[in-house]
Amino acid sequence: MAGQIDPTVLTKMTKLQRMDAALHNQPVDRPPVSLWRHFYECEQTAEDLAGAMLAFHKKYDWDWMKINPRASYHVEGWGVKTSYAGGPNNKPRVSEHPIRGASDWGKLRPLPTTEGVLDEQLEAVERICEALAGDTYAIPTIFNPLSIAADLLADKKELLNVMQKDPQALKDALEVITETFANFASACIKEGASGIFFATTDWASRDMLNEEQWEEWGKPYDLRVLAAVQNAPFNVLHVCKNNNLLYCLADYPVHAINWAVGSPGNPGLRDVQLNTNKTVIGGYMNETLREGTPAKITSEARLAREQTGGRRWILGPACAIPIDCPEENIRAARAAADQLQGPA
Repeated sequence: MAGQIDPTVLTKMTKLQRMDAALHNQPVDRPPVSLWRHFYECEQTAEDLAGAMLAFHKKYDWDWMKINPRASYHVEGWGVKTSYAGGPNNKPRVSEHPIRGASDWGKLRPLPTTEGVLDEQLEAVERICEALAGDTYAIPTIFNPLSIAADLLADKKELLNVMQKDPQALKDALEVITETFANFASACIKEGASGIFFATTDWASRDMLNEEQWEEWGKPYDLRVLAAVQNAPFNVLHVCKNNNLLYCLADYPVHAINWAVGSPGNPGLRDVQLNTNKTVIGGYMNETLREGTPAKITSEARLAREQTGGRRWILGPACAIPIDCPEENIRAARAAADQLQGPA
């Protein structure tokens, strides 16, 4: 009958309602969706970073925001130096690392959040959250302590040797790093952030560590950072790389997990959904977003809904999307969510 309401179609939700429904295994009017990327030319100041994040969010009407910082922000306070050639396609390059020998680990001291690069990032968080006015979850990126320690070295894999030769020096340094970023995470919440996007970069992978090593070098420090934001409504764990150790981290106190779905050695969306109580974030392959067609992107979104049943699922990429993704593909990724309205 004309004008009759279809009981299977939910009333249009706000972004917060849609996100909360997905996080708590409730029906959604359509899947929440977001993509995130770097804007290298806008990452040198808090004002420019906030402006780029907000413009990207508004242009595509994403359901939540992952605040992408300058990729070296977490180690600059301890002496990492970068150079930036300028331009949207030029990633800043690291030109100097502070840890050159075992004795250098003992020089690390906790960084204050009220000055330097951490204060700059907090200003960006504050600007973004004020502009969003409580209508959208926005979460800044914080790297886990082990990956931060590795980024203080010119050769990240040298950290494996440090674990063997100078374990106590590294553990003392991890204490300093953990204290710094637990404080920073807490400060982000005070500035209006809805939680954090907690990323393990290279390290939660069997290509780097086994399960026993992760229990010693990763987990204890990670849990202390996450404890600082335990009351936030939206904390996300991001587990990078192939052959990941995702199930070693599945009991972390977060609301959702994002990882390289489809990469070698990694579980799929359905597998993680069935074996954890977390909401899963994924569906899009970064290769497809960069090199595929809009039709292929739509197909990936539909397949992800089939795999998850449309519950405890947020549509998104495997990682930050390439900066040269075609405009039409980004629009297709956003439009696919609207095409998946109603129950799965």
